[in-house]
Order: sequence, then C-alpha cells, then structure tokens
Amino acid sequence: MNLRKNIVALCGGVGGAKLALGLASFDADIDLSIIANTGDDFEHLGLNISPDIDTIAYTLAGIANPEAGWGRADETWSFMDALADLGGETWFRLGDKDLALNVLRTNLLRSGIGLSEVTSIITDQLGISSELIPMSDTDVRTVLQTDHGALDFQDYFVRLQCTPVVSSIEFKGSDNAKPSARFEELLTDPDVDAFVICPSNPFISIDPILAIPTVRAKLADHPAPVVAISPLIGGKSVKGPTSKLMSELDVGSSAGDIAKYYGDFIDGFVLDHRDSPFCVEIEQTGIQPFCSNVVMSTLDDRCRLARDVVRFAGVLTA
Repeated sequence: MNLRKNIVALCGGVGGAKLALGLASFDADIDLSIIANTGDDFEHLGLNISPDIDTIAYTLAGIANPEAGWGRADETWSFMDALADLGGETWFRLGDKDLALNVLRTNLLRSGIGLSEVTSIITDQLGISSELIPMSDTDVRTVLQTDHGALDFQDYFVRLQCTPVVSSIEFKGSDNAKPSARFEELLTDPDVDAFVICPSNPFISIDPILAIPTVRAKLADHPAPVVAISPLIGGKSVKGPTSKLMSELDVGSSAGDIAKYYGDFIDGFVLDHRDSPFCVEIEQTGIQPFCSNVVMSTLDDRCRLARDVVRFAGVLTA
C-alpha cells in the first residue's frame, strides 16, 4: 500500500510560501507540487521578474529574508545605490543576489526557454526538491481599476503601497492562457490526494490562477478534496491588503466570507480558532470547516498547520 501523499498547492507570495515550506518539511512521505501565481510578473529595468516564484523558491531553499519574507537573506544593495546615484527608478528594490537570479531568468527566457523550464533550472540550482510550477507559460497580468486609474499590479502593490481604492481586478491575457503543461497534468492526475489553496490573497494571488480557463472547473471535478486556508484572523489580514480589498470589492470582511467567495469548488476550509463562530455559516454553504492556529511565525508553526491541513484533507477523502 502506497502511503505517500501527493499534494498540489496553489500559492502566492509570502503567506503562501510559509505554508508551502511547512508542506515540504513536515513529512518525508509528502510529494509536493506548488503552482505559483504569475499574475504579478512584470518587466522592469529590462528584466523579467517573477516575484511570487522567487519568494516561494527562496523560502523553500532556506535563503529568504526572514524579516520581510521576500527577497534574500544577507542581501546587499550596491546595484540599487548605484542606480539611485544615476537617477534611475528605485521604487522596486532588487538586491544584488536577487538581481543575479533575475538576470539569469531573463537571459534564459530570451534564449527561447519557457518559464516552466527556467523555473525548474533555478529550483535545481537552489537544491529544492519540491516541484515549483508556474501557473502558465503564457503571460497573464493583474491590472487593478482604482481611483488612480488602471494600475499594473506592481505599481499598485509596491510603488503606491496598496493605497489606491480598488473597484475591480482583471487578469489580462487569461482568456487565451493555458495552464502550464505540468499543471495541466496535475489537474487530471488521479493520484493527486489533495489540492491546497494556500493562505494567499484570494483576489490577487489565487484568482489569477483560477482565471485561466478550465482550472476552476477541473479542480471542482477532481475526486481529490480541495482545501483552502484562511488568510484572515479576526477579520484582519495576516499580511498584505486582503481585508482592505474585501471592503473595497464589497465581498464581506470575515473568514466566512472568504470561504463563500471561493464557493463550491472547495470542499474544506481551514480557519483560525478565533474565527470559529463562522463555522456554522460555512457549513451551511456545503463546505466543511476546520479550526486550527493559522499563525505561522516559526517553522514549527508552518509544519503544524501543514500537518493539520493534510489530515483534514484525509478526513474529507474518507
């Protein structure tokens, strides 16, 4: 009897990467495939930058900046300092070590290699054993309609620090995009034991993945359970602008509202103990709730939550 578990995680940046590390670390019998959001990708200073892929990769490799959660530990900033001296754009910070990765990615892409293969090359060099897979090799770009006009994601998120009021979000290119080849395989693989929606921002980290045609339907049709983890505690974002966007997009303010937003393509929803009063309304939608501690301050926290998620998925399967 094969006791190994095949887990596929849909993942954004910092919060999602924390759970991805927990899933990759807590049990040697877990085969983990991570589908990374690429709606945040953009070209800057002539470089092809994939922020969520890099955050996940640095986290899995144990070299992420522990304070920020993004970028590399022990980073230096000579490039940015020199760029500032020359009057260049410095609102998007690229450390010297991070710059090396982005230069490599750009050169490989321009040589004709696809993003999936480029990502595999990078993860191999970083010694990462889990699969890290872009959601698509086709460009999909997140654009937010705001009181400052239409903004590309990084302009909204980094340059303007999420301050504009958002009225809607679109994912340019999604209509004609396809899941990456490996993602497509996993969506129909009968050996997948569970799909996990990491506690990333539903609107700007998970929705770009779901916007690719067929993805949401195939998740709903797959016999394996789909389990989402709440990015909120007590109605507040653990990190990032989730609660702000919920208010502006008029989709509620609670963990229960996140579960309802995902809707009937998920089977289970993990929420923090402090949000347990929402379990009843979640159950009424046909989604099974499970309470845990969703705070992930340490590696032990991440492994504990990952263990809870996998066990919960097993209960949903039984």
